[in-house]
Amino acid sequence: MTSTILVTGGTGTLGGHVLPLLGDAELRILSRHEREGAEYVTGDLVKGVGVEAAMDGAEVVLHLAGGAKGDDVAAANVAAAAAECGVRHLVHISVIGADRVPLGYLRSQLKAEQAIVDSGVPWTILRAAQFHDLVLMMMEKMTKMPVVPVPGGLRFQPVDSREVAERLVELAFERPAGRVADITGPKVYGMDELVRGYLEARGKRRPTMRVRVPGKAGRSYRAGENLTLDGALKGKRTWEEFLDEQVRETATGGRA
Repeated sequence: MTSTILVTGGTGTLGGHVLPLLGDAELRILSRHEREGAEYVTGDLVKGVGVEAAMDGAEVVLHLAGGAKGDDVAAANVAAAAAECGVRHLVHISVIGADRVPLGYLRSQLKAEQAIVDSGVPWTILRAAQFHDLVLMMMEKMTKMPVVPVPGGLRFQPVDSREVAERLVELAFERPAGRVADITGPKVYGMDELVRGYLEARGKRRPTMRVRVPGKAGRSYRAGENLTLDGALKGKRTWEEFLDEQVRETATGGRA
């Protein structure tokens, strides 16, 4: 494989798993800061600075970059630059429920998808469930409280980010496929199960209190609109296996 592949978000959790899987492809990584190692190019996706220069000569773009806000703007800039530079395949990672759950963040993901679709560049979009890493961060924050609030009726399908990375690389080496099957973890968990599993793995004890998420977002989550129960590609690594890894890493001085 000799095509030039540009990866945005290559320094993040997902990008860190994707890069080693790209084999002998000629890699270029877009970052906001200069780095040593592979071919890093500097640019700012939200500001639209340096994006076209980074894409010049790239045949495939893996758009993995994301943040708390501005993802729709970043995707629009990526899409416009990809069209201008003649990119042959634009692969984009999105979130399950982007078109169903009425939250600002998810609306921005839907707008980002639409920018990719409207670009005129052949594209592939993969929607994923919440990464184990994100769920872990949520659990760490929630269980710092003396009483842990547990939103009732909320369910999740946490997926291992390494398996998402493997799927994205497969897609990058294939022909543009449009919206492909969503990727989820192998099991559906209630929020109470995730909290209980985390506390047990960490050897912690906390009282919990069931709470109700109000409004349209709460109704949407309770209706399971953040889930893909049929037709999804299911990963193999469970939340429990991920937690076991975290406990082992902590015991041996690795990342908590």
